[in-house]
Amino acid sequence: MWPQGSSSSSADTAMANIAVQRIKREFKEVLKSEETSKNQIKVDLVDENFTELRGEIAGPPDTPYEGGRYQLEIKIPETYPFNPPKVRFISKIWHPNISSVTGAICLDILKDQWAAAMTLRTVLLSLQALLAAAEPDDPQDAVVANQYKQNPEMFKQTARLWSHVYAGAPISSPDYTRKIDKLCAMGFDKNAVIAALSSKSWDVETATELLLSN
Repeated sequence: MWPQGSSSSSADTAMANIAVQRIKREFKEVLKSEETSKNQIKVDLVDENFTELRGEIAGPPDTPYEGGRYQLEIKIPETYPFNPPKVRFISKIWHPNISSVTGAICLDILKDQWAAAMTLRTVLLSLQALLAAAEPDDPQDAVVANQYKQNPEMFKQTARLWSHVYAGAPISSPDYTRKIDKLCAMGFDKNAVIAALSSKSWDVETATELLLSN
């Protein structure tokens, strides 16, 4: 008789092997693809067993993210490609569909619209497209989505500032930078200052109150 549970563990191993073989092939596909290199999309291995990758996408032209390079954490489940990879932004970003705190992403293909025919290349290109076409009515970050809808110009300036600070994009609004410097000079942490000012419409007084209450 087989030991109890061995058939399920061997099935799990087989699934994990399918995941590794598939992701190895897709990893090479991204490296060789003209489309991904033209769009400045990269992928690297974090560990040798292909369960965690590091992605990088360039901010699309004519968006507040232009000039920035965004790092992504990509975790491959053992059930891949039948379940989507788990992806989040490591680089902080100001975008309605990405959490400004955790980097969690609201994108249908990473949830219920995933299909086994999709690949790593599809995911990276879709995330880059999301930066150019936000969906504020299906937000991951309600504060950002609110600003996006109610004050589009402030949203653009804020997103551009985050792109500069966290993704290496060119310098943005000097006015916003001055406000950040002013609060940092009071001894507050820079990341906390940027988050507070961004969520409080760049009003120094209410941002200070928020920082003091935390």
